[in-house]
Amino acid sequence: QVRLVESGGGLVQAGGSLRLSCAASGATFSNYAMGWFRQAPGKEREFVAAISWSGGITNYVSFVKGRFTISRDNAKNTVALQMNSLTPEDTAIYYCAAVRSFGGVFTRTKDYDYWGQGTQVTVSS
Repeated sequence: QVRLVESGGGLVQAGGSLRLSCAASGATFSNYAMGWFRQAPGKEREFVAAISWSGGITNYVSFVKGRFTISRDNAKNTVALQMNSLTPEDTAIYYCAAVRSFGGVFTRTKDYDYWGQGTQVTVSS
């Protein structure tokens, strides 16, 4: 059983930056591919970024490419999402997720087995 706890959310002005972190426990972190998703009010949860078990493969949804960076530290059991040039459209609850895999990356919510509780990101205009 993997436990995931997100942190780093908050209120930021448009154009600003935030760094989200997700701490994992309960299993060997390097056995898992990780992802970040977000859910805005009234919308479905959507894929943001993913990273393979080693960190060697990453994938991003088109509208965050060049602004967001996903990274992981297997020694510290953490995955991070650096978010720059934030816009009000980035306002959402951000979730990290894990799936046991030594393959690539995953972009669908149904691919993931474990989820954190989420952290709120609010971008003001």
